[in-house]
Amino acid sequence: MPEAVLALEGLHKRFGALAATDDVSLTLRPGEIHALIGPNGAGKSTLIAQIAGSLRPDAGRVLLGGVDVTGESVAARARRGLGRSFQVSSLAEPLPAIRNVMIAVQALAGHSFRFWKPVARDPRLVEPAMAALERMGLGHRAATPVAELSHGERRALEVACALALRPRVLLLDEPMAGLGPEGSAHLTELLERLKAEVPILLIEHDMEAVFRLAERISVLVAGRIIAHGDGDTIRRDPQVRDAYLGD
Repeated sequence: MPEAVLALEGLHKRFGALAATDDVSLTLRPGEIHALIGPNGAGKSTLIAQIAGSLRPDAGRVLLGGVDVTGESVAARARRGLGRSFQVSSLAEPLPAIRNVMIAVQALAGHSFRFWKPVARDPRLVEPAMAALERMGLGHRAATPVAELSHGERRALEVACALALRPRVLLLDEPMAGLGPEGSAHLTELLERLKAEVPILLIEHDMEAVFRLAERISVLVAGRIIAHGDGDTIRRDPQVRDAYLGD
């Protein structure tokens, strides 16, 4: 079995008497999508923050590529290859799609390009940004301001911005949020193709997308993982049905 590219080992996080994260362990392997599901208030946001580095666990470890990054910052984890799209959009709406991705490319480079040539034409920014847009089916919308994109296109653009950072791991926080059936189906197809290039930890409420995409699923309830397994295992688990899926 290939070594995990992301591993959570016994994470704990408390806020007073509340155990927001209670001994959570899971792994993400190369070439897979591992979905994390659970009801609202289950602790998913707290867990995501610990993976991303914006919140320090009280106990346990986060390993990225076998390296313990538990004490590292958000920026340090990004430099190690942790890419993330956010549940709430952080796109610059007045700018065209390609300029948003170019900002991510420039952040990866870690220095300014403005002294070399006009940024908008610099191939060191334009070419990788365009490649990320093409991977998400947005090449034809490169010059379109974000404010004019559909909601589904914005979600795909957020993933393109994360891809521009050349991640080893992609953390997607509810990418289907707000999408209708057609938009969800389109983004699901894009992610299905993408997983061969970068493994994805997917936090999602759209169960149709989860069961189609994920090789493995972990179910989080009240801060604790109550089940791991493939789609069939999760569907049949009576504890999961009672806590989240229903009948």
